[in-house]
Amino acid sequence: MTGLRGYFHPKTATGASSLVPSPPWRYSGDLLTVEYRTDPARVRELLPEPLELADEDPGAVALIWADWQSCSASGEELLDPVRAQYKEAFAVVRCRFRGQTYSRCVYIWVDKDFAIARGLHQGYPKKLGSIHQTRPHPYGPAPRIEAGARFGATLAAADRRLAQAVVTLREPSGSGGFVNAHPMAHHRWLPSIEKGKGLALDELIESGAASFEGGQPWLGDAELELFEAPTEELARLEVREPIAAYYRQVGVVWDGGRLLESGRSGVGAA
Repeated sequence: MTGLRGYFHPKTATGASSLVPSPPWRYSGDLLTVEYRTDPARVRELLPEPLELADEDPGAVALIWADWQSCSASGEELLDPVRAQYKEAFAVVRCRFRGQTYSRCVYIWVDKDFAIARGLHQGYPKKLGSIHQTRPHPYGPAPRIEAGARFGATLAAADRRLAQAVVTLREPSGSGGFVNAHPMAHHRWLPSIEKGKGLALDELIESGAASFEGGQPWLGDAELELFEAPTEELARLEVREPIAAYYRQVGVVWDGGRLLESGRSGVGAA
């Protein structure tokens, strides 16, 4: 009898229909990052046990827009761009676990189904959204990557705009920000198919880039607005104080993570 193949659903005799291929997953992208401070209590309410607030700057948030091209090890998706290109916007905070500081994605929206599937595997809480950002270009009206360049970014979901930003570049920077600069501490959760049985999967995992390369980061200033919506809570991370904004082009390889702890989050399946 022929076995079923495929890294992710749907599994078939050939595996060609699998929504995502097996890692490593490779990414090239343009990132716009806006960092600001919110009420640390609003960060704390998003951290399940045993995660705790970061010791320093516990209310720091990064809202990041990313315009990606991604592929498997073969790179074949790059020649079929509908399988490679997608956009996302995500909110990152910092937390502490066993004395180490981690980054954690608490909200994220993407515009392709394969990106959602990867997020389920990696512990990212991905939802469908509409994401747009200004692309740089060396010719015509698009901004160059230089002092004074201005980039816009918008995020919407379920027909409601959730965030919008305008970033003005000021000068080259030594980094692309500090909030999203640590390994990620994420949870992989799956409710039991039986009512009242809680979680069938409850893992706290660490993951990050297996390799990374990046262009010159640019520092800038941002005008950021967040908006209320019936089924989204990004606006609870209200902007109390701006920190900085950044633009950077990056290349990343993701190739798995490691289990930190299992079955202790205290999160139910309701």
